[in-house]
Amino acid sequence: MDFFKPMDNLNESSDKKSVSNTQEHVKCLILGSGPAGYTAAIYAARANLAPVLYEGLQPGGQLTTTTEVENFPGYPQGVTGPVMMEDLKSQSTRFGADIRFGYATKVDFSATPYKVLIDDEKWISADAIIIATGATANYLGLPSEEKYKGFGVSACATCDGFFYRKKVVAVVGGGDTACEEASYLAGLCSKVYLIVRKNYLRASKAMQHRVANTSNIEILFEHVTKEVTGDQVVTGATLVNSKGEEVKINIDGFFVAIGHTPNSDIFKPYINTDDTGYIQTVPGTTKTNLPGVFACGDVQDKNYRQAITAAGTGCMAALDTERYLAESHR
Repeated sequence: MDFFKPMDNLNESSDKKSVSNTQEHVKCLILGSGPAGYTAAIYAARANLAPVLYEGLQPGGQLTTTTEVENFPGYPQGVTGPVMMEDLKSQSTRFGADIRFGYATKVDFSATPYKVLIDDEKWISADAIIIATGATANYLGLPSEEKYKGFGVSACATCDGFFYRKKVVAVVGGGDTACEEASYLAGLCSKVYLIVRKNYLRASKAMQHRVANTSNIEILFEHVTKEVTGDQVVTGATLVNSKGEEVKINIDGFFVAIGHTPNSDIFKPYINTDDTGYIQTVPGTTKTNLPGVFACGDVQDKNYRQAITAAGTGCMAALDTERYLAESHR
């Protein structure tokens, strides 16, 4: 789910909600509440930056839709995504972070102090802003897919592949991400179906070669998914081939690998992004093209997209913010 909600021009018609003149100024404003946002809040609060964090429409981010998390350090027995996010939130409030429910609908970064409109109602100005709005996994849009999210349907093989050891799974997609996911799962699972809509792979030649030479990956070209099937959990999928024929496969897991959409749209008039919308940061830092605006987590990370790497960049963003504020004497 997107952190922010696109906002129409508030002056277009009188029946739209009018923006309040209410304004508030804060030292450090954090947008986003996943591992990156909460970690930034922990570090910023301990540095006496009095951070204010808005959680967005999905407090806790993508991890709140994950059942078991077994690869985050510090949880030897594993932990559910929602519990881990509550732990991070509690840790940030312990040090004085001001956690609020609300989402960013518009920004004005044309001059300092930068301003963010919250819930179409209230402007917040800030000396420094940390963007941790994350990215949204792209899904096929099937009702059955939605039904089994967290119960056999996943958008992250690295996160959930461990639960399907020696089982049969399917991966949907034909690009590098799908081939990487299929290759990763092939090392864990007994069989991997790679479901490709076209009659060719869009992945790089190297990735195509790797998939083609992995014995337990079966590529199903010119197939689309009609339905994910199961009882309490996923047990199969119904596909349709190029001839219009239904093909049923028995699987234990269904992985969607058709990309992510970074939640960066409202920042694009001011912040540099790449062709797919990921915020660009100075290598080795969380600095954007605007002084005092920093980006961390999945909104600027197209490669790893893990909770631990998001948390790491959240730490970096808070430290970068602390140094910026100290150097600018704010």
